[in-house]
Amino acid sequence: MRRLVPTRALLYLLSLMALELTPSTPSFAQVITAGSPRCPGVALTFDLCPVRKGSGYDQLLMDYLITHRIPATFFMSGKWMAKHESEVEQLLGLDFFEIGTHGDVHAHLPMHDADEQRTEILGPVTLLQEHYGHQARLFRPPYGEYNDVTVAVVKLLGLQFIQWNIESGDPDPTLSAEQIFTRVSKRAKPGSIIVFHANGKGKQTRQVIERLTRETLPAKKLRPMTVNDLLDCTSQTP
Repeated sequence: MRRLVPTRALLYLLSLMALELTPSTPSFAQVITAGSPRCPGVALTFDLCPVRKGSGYDQLLMDYLITHRIPATFFMSGKWMAKHESEVEQLLGLDFFEIGTHGDVHAHLPMHDADEQRTEILGPVTLLQEHYGHQARLFRPPYGEYNDVTVAVVKLLGLQFIQWNIESGDPDPTLSAEQIFTRVSKRAKPGSIIVFHANGKGKQTRQVIERLTRETLPAKKLRPMTVNDLLDCTSQTP
């Protein structure tokens, strides 16, 4: 995850944009990486980034999550949604899933000015609202990259900025299922937000999720939650 500092010129441009950006909901300034340490849950989150090869959809992983009704949050890019209309509709129709956005074309946001970042961030938000009638409030930047301009634009748009505190590393082809599982299991604790991928880039993701939900979380008296449920949770009761 990289956080890059913008130039003064970009900050000035952003101040001018503030005259045009009027959020319809309360603004969020905080970049969220975890929930309350008193909450007996973790958020399993899955990025749906565009892919050049393959289906772009991990069907076996999704079948497992759906069959066992495991709460999860998905961050969809606009480019991915454009090629997966039926999958978008299916995910939106499941009440134990939650949908956020992940940029339009999966751009490196800190390389762009404020107006370009606004366009990249708003693309999938607008698509979900106009084509599917869904108001997405959660945003995760592509590659986990952002700068002060990104934070300000997200705040002005009334979106909630969601990152993570456990990176699974599941797109890395050099990591085995055992390595990813061990990495995540050791770090999982109350309030954790864990990032995985559901676009097929994580070849071991399904195996890891199965073991995580069957072994690690029960052993630690934790349960899967959506991001919003995790952020609303403060109870110590499992």
